[in-house]
Amino acid sequence: MSEFVEGNFLGLPEGHGTPDVAILSVPYELTSSYGQGSHEGPQATITASAQVELYDSLLPKDLPCGFNIRTVEAWNGEGGTLQEQLSGISEYISPYLTSSFPVVLGGEHGMLPAIMSAVGEEINLKDLTIVQIDAHADLRDELEGDSFSHACAIRRSLDLGVGQILQIGIRAFAREEIEFANQDDRVESWLARDILNPCGGEESWRKWLDTLSRISGPVWLTLDMDGLDPVYVPTTGTPVPGGLAYWQVVETIETIAAASDAKWIGADINEIVPDPNNHVTEFTAAILAAKIVSAHLARRLRDEQ
Repeated sequence: MSEFVEGNFLGLPEGHGTPDVAILSVPYELTSSYGQGSHEGPQATITASAQVELYDSLLPKDLPCGFNIRTVEAWNGEGGTLQEQLSGISEYISPYLTSSFPVVLGGEHGMLPAIMSAVGEEINLKDLTIVQIDAHADLRDELEGDSFSHACAIRRSLDLGVGQILQIGIRAFAREEIEFANQDDRVESWLARDILNPCGGEESWRKWLDTLSRISGPVWLTLDMDGLDPVYVPTTGTPVPGGLAYWQVVETIETIAAASDAKWIGADINEIVPDPNNHVTEFTAAILAAKIVSAHLARRLRDEQ
C-alpha cells in the first residue's frame, strides 16, 4: 500500500517529473447568486478524498496505477477585478494543459470561460466539444447586469469559439436560454425530465450515451455538482430537485473516456459547497474526481497497448 500523504488528492504520494494528472484548485467565487461557500469546495474535496477507495474496476492496479498524480498548490486568488481574477485562473491552469490531464476543482462555474481561454491557447476551440453536466443551461447573456456570472458560463465559452456543447441534466432555465439553444446548432440539450421520465427515459438516455460515444476530437467535461439530484449534493450553491443519479454521471464519465475518436483533454468539477453536517457534497465531488482520473488513465493504458 502506498504511503498516505495528508493534503494530497487521495492521500497519494507524488512522483517526479511532469505529472500525468494534475489536480488543480480554483477557490473562485465572485458571482454566486444564491448559496455561498464554493470557494471552500476545492480544499474540502481534497480533504474528503482521503476517504475514497483507490480501487477502480477499470484499472489493473489501485490508483495511482503507476502514474504520477500531482496535487498542485491552489490558485492564489489574486486580482483586484473580476477580469483580473479570470486572467489569473487562465495563467494558473495553462502550464498543465499540454503534458498533463488537468482536473480542476472549484469554485463557482464562472471559472469556465477562464479555463476555455487557456485551452484556446493550445487548440482551436471550434474543434472542442464541452460535455456539460448541470441543472442549469448557463446560456444567459447576463444575470443582474453581470455578463460573467456563473449563469453565463456556457454562453461566454461559446463566445470564445467553442464548437459544440452537449449538456445533460438541465431542468432550470430561462426562456432566453431555451430560445438561444433552439437557434444555435452548437448546443444540444438533454433535459432531466426527458432522461428521468419512466416512459421513454431509457431511450433518451441511450441516445445520450450514443452521442457521447461518437464525439470526435478534443473534449472537455464540465461537471456542475447541481447536475446531480440534491440527495447527492445537499449543499451546492443552487440545488434543483429532479437531478441525475450518481451512476448516470459515472456512466457519462466512462463513456467519454471510451469514445474511440475523442481526445479527452481535461475536466472541471464546480459549485462544490462543503456540507458541514455529513460531508456528502464534497465526498461526492471527490469520488467523481477519482472516477474521472481512473477513466482517463484506463483510456491511456488502452491506447498504449
